[in-house]
Amino acid sequence: MRLRGLALLALLAALVVAPAARADDRVIAPGVSAGGVDLGGMTVDQAAASLDGALSDHLQRDLVYTAGGVEYRLSMAQAKLKFDALRTAKRAADAPPPDPNAPPPPGGGAAAGVEVPLAISHSKLAVRAWVAAVARQAYRAPRDASVRVRLRHISLRRAKVGRALNTVAAARDVDTALDTNGARQLGRRLKHVYPKLNANRIRALYRTVITVDRAHFTLRLFKNLKIRKRYGVAVGMAGLATPAGLYRIHEKQVNPAWHVPNSAWAGSLAGQVIPGGRADNPLRARWLGIANGVGIHGTSEDWSIGSRASHGCIRMHVSDVIDLYRRVPVGTPVLIG
Repeated sequence: MRLRGLALLALLAALVVAPAARADDRVIAPGVSAGGVDLGGMTVDQAAASLDGALSDHLQRDLVYTAGGVEYRLSMAQAKLKFDALRTAKRAADAPPPDPNAPPPPGGGAAAGVEVPLAISHSKLAVRAWVAAVARQAYRAPRDASVRVRLRHISLRRAKVGRALNTVAAARDVDTALDTNGARQLGRRLKHVYPKLNANRIRALYRTVITVDRAHFTLRLFKNLKIRKRYGVAVGMAGLATPAGLYRIHEKQVNPAWHVPNSAWAGSLAGQVIPGGRADNPLRARWLGIANGVGIHGTSEDWSIGSRASHGCIRMHVSDVIDLYRRVPVGTPVLIG
């Protein structure tokens, strides 16, 4: 019996320490609403119950965001959205009643009431993370223009504009919609992402191109990616072949001196420098240096054109190399194949 008495005393003490929550019986003024729900004449508790019943399901709908023609869904659980109906009702109770002397709206009808904002919160950090994920899926990288240089022709692949989501604007769209219980169908056009190299820039970079077709002893000159002239040439003999690859013209000279290589084939001239114009200088009229002592030059041995006769250089008729020289700037790409 004594134990029962002690338990009863403990229960009564708990009731005294933690009394039931006090009802808020303030009455909301007529004409006051929240979220489109008329709360006029209700107590705060009644208004909270009414808001909860009318808006809770609506507020938990997914938000659909369209980007680049694709729909992406954001659940309110992801956004961590919370709706405080009681706090909203208290705002309504604190709101002043509509001004009875306010002029009617244009076109007639009842005077506007007072609309109090809903007490809604969500995680802006979660929204930004979701928008970033959408942006990654919607992104399309731009493609630079490019060329493929081959011996007989040059092909151009045009640039392609990319697309990207403006993440700052998209996050602002979503935050505003959630904070104001706005539309749940949103969208934004993707912005253009432009390539660094377009077709005009590629044409400028490859305004002049030379190709050397060793198998057919032909040098081709391209201007603006189109064939302009063809010249007959001689190339390196067996054991001293003209090297294949992609190079550039790195120097130009008129009547160049010949820096004789220290090679067995040079005989007594090995290591010497033969001035331009001398009979024992095989580099006639013009020189367009390519790489490692290899270049394009004129020759007095016209009979060698169309054969493998040089020590690695590309020989041309004197009149041809003079014609080519004026058309080719330093830096011109040279494809030897």
